[in-house]
Amino acid sequence: MRQSRKLEHLKHTVALDDGPGCSGFKDLHIVHNCLPDLAWKNVTLTTNVAGITLKHPVIINAITGGADDVAKVNWQLAELANRTGAAMAVGSQFSALENPEMVHSYKIVRKANPKGIIFANLGAHTTPEDAKRAVKMVEAAAIQIHLNAAQELIMKEGDRDFRGYLANIQAIVKECQIPVIVKEVGCGIAAEQAKMLIQAGVKAIDIGGRGGTNFLAIEAARAKNHLEPQMLQWGIATAVSAIEVSHELPDHVDMVVSGGVRSALDAVKALAIGAKAVAIAGPIIKCLENQGLAVTETWFLSYLEDIKRIMLLTGTSNIAALANIPLVITGQSYEWLRGRGVDPTSFAKRCKTI
Repeated sequence: MRQSRKLEHLKHTVALDDGPGCSGFKDLHIVHNCLPDLAWKNVTLTTNVAGITLKHPVIINAITGGADDVAKVNWQLAELANRTGAAMAVGSQFSALENPEMVHSYKIVRKANPKGIIFANLGAHTTPEDAKRAVKMVEAAAIQIHLNAAQELIMKEGDRDFRGYLANIQAIVKECQIPVIVKEVGCGIAAEQAKMLIQAGVKAIDIGGRGGTNFLAIEAARAKNHLEPQMLQWGIATAVSAIEVSHELPDHVDMVVSGGVRSALDAVKALAIGAKAVAIAGPIIKCLENQGLAVTETWFLSYLEDIKRIMLLTGTSNIAALANIPLVITGQSYEWLRGRGVDPTSFAKRCKTI
């Protein structure tokens, strides 16, 4: 069942559009700098997430687990990461913990990318022992612990009991020797839960907001189940989730933004909020399926070039400095943040530092 589920996830990821809920990035506006006083050669994309140095700030995020019928996709993703220098998160490794015959479909990632940065991945119901096994399986630099209660509720075979997740995360943080990154799967993270995760000791939070690949829609399509539009739009828009979380982050905890980060401009907006990296999955899968690995590599490298172009047009030479450029927030995002006690105008008044 789990094996065929992964193939169905990929099929519906390719077939379905983003949304219908919006990501909120259209409400964010970067201020152009007509005097950047900066040379192209001095713009660097290097960043740091959870104490791990990344060549650039675009992570290939988890999209599929392991199974015989998706092993080729896992290999392609790892090969893309190898060619572009991207960090990569594998999908949930629970299938391999249940069935050792599936381990090869994860290990193929390390074979394709022997020196790359790979993140392991398990759900928050897991144990520290299983987390250690998952890390060893792919020789991971960090482990993602994913939160996907909404998806599980729509999944016909999904979980219905979500008690003890925070305690599990705390135990994994305590016993694992590598950084723990907690990520949502498309519904966003609010300030209240961000505080709890920070107190639990995680090293990074991937907010996984609303507006990108919609796993509620994917599960509904799998089950041929009609969901009301309001249910399909459940969650916190990526942009406002990122801003809420950014206000809670201490210096020792980093933020990754995912969920509808589609253009290079979206990526720079997320980095301007305070993210150390962004993560994308759906567009990569669609490009691989429709156009192949070579075209996907060209698209990915062009995406990175566009990030550098926008950075130069803000007069910003590095990723960390993007968190100081002025960012104007309008529309529904502005109203949401005011209602949640965040002053949106504080972003517009920031002063850029190179």
